[in-house]
Amino acid sequence: MSMEMISQLAVTGDTKLALLVFDGLGGLDSEGRGTALEAARVPNLDALAKESVTGFHTPIAQGVTPGSGPAHLSLFGYDPIKHTIGRGVLEALGVDFPLRKGDVPARINFCTIGPDGLITDRRAGRIPSEEGARVVAKLAAAIKLPGVECEIRHVKEYRAAVVLRGEGLGGEIADTDPQVTGKPPLEPAPTRDTPQNRKTAALLAEFAQQAKAILADEPKANMLTLRGIDLFEPLPSFQDLYHLNPTSIAVYPMYKGVSRLAGMTVQEHGQETPADEFAILEKVWNNFDYFFIHIKKTDSYGEDGNFEGRVHVLEEVDALIPRLRALNPDVIAVTGDHSTPSPLKSHSWHPVPLMIYSKHCRADRVEGFNETALLAGGLGTIHGTSILPLMLANGKRLAKFGA
Repeated sequence: MSMEMISQLAVTGDTKLALLVFDGLGGLDSEGRGTALEAARVPNLDALAKESVTGFHTPIAQGVTPGSGPAHLSLFGYDPIKHTIGRGVLEALGVDFPLRKGDVPARINFCTIGPDGLITDRRAGRIPSEEGARVVAKLAAAIKLPGVECEIRHVKEYRAAVVLRGEGLGGEIADTDPQVTGKPPLEPAPTRDTPQNRKTAALLAEFAQQAKAILADEPKANMLTLRGIDLFEPLPSFQDLYHLNPTSIAVYPMYKGVSRLAGMTVQEHGQETPADEFAILEKVWNNFDYFFIHIKKTDSYGEDGNFEGRVHVLEEVDALIPRLRALNPDVIAVTGDHSTPSPLKSHSWHPVPLMIYSKHCRADRVEGFNETALLAGGLGTIHGTSILPLMLANGKRLAKFGA
């Protein structure tokens, strides 16, 4: 079902919808212990599953491993194939950079290179945010590019964002991160040969060359790579499309960025933990009717292969579920944006666990929120873009189609 059709059917109302996203939720069996969801003690999620309709969703398409950006757009009802968004856009919006149509943002990863120019650490030893902010300030004070504005902002730890603003820029530029150590950073190169892309590639090459000279005396962050380069085009507003007043509660800037891209009000209260996020949820509950709550560490631990860490986060958030239920939302959807199984240490193509609760959801017979139990769920496996319409329908926020 298209976003345009759902938008035509969406109506205003006073019901409240909550979407709880465990980043990288889906897993695989880990050395006979089951998945993290199966190993975790999550009585509150299990109880909610008994009252919900359950199953799985595919963020992009069967067999396709999604990035975090398109996976979240899918959750918000946007076609991730039609609306392709570079990571640079999300990083810039994540630190509340006021992007304009035609800007070209890119994500910066500081890295370490040896005397031979080869990368020895793709993340500059995961420098702390204080050091990252200092390095960004050093760059920002010295870099000058001809004919364009260039602004650099720190994001978190070894990550930053750069935005080029000027006439005639293009966004179809390949990443400069070779994805392995022992190789030099790649040269910025157009993925499609146009004057606009050639101009931008040349500017970014100059940016990288200046950065190398400026950072030469840094012990760890002595070079950078560029990722997710894109030409910024605003998305249709989530609020206008679905007649919802949405807010986003997240810790990491990238997820704040994708929320801002959709036009959500992003909560900025210095939150660091799931408990902080649930406290904010309680504080702002009366001011909005759609709540996106993002839990990051399930994904981070999955990428580290840390099975026990994933279990811990699931149990930590499960203990907070009664606080969500005490607010009495009309609809609760619990899922992930994609799967990040600990054994793979990466995002994967596996369908993502999902449950949707409301008083009208036609609950199935599933009695636990885990991958094995959900195989019997009433939803089966749906596309990620179907989650929002189901939430709207269960909240009585969709009109009848046709006479």
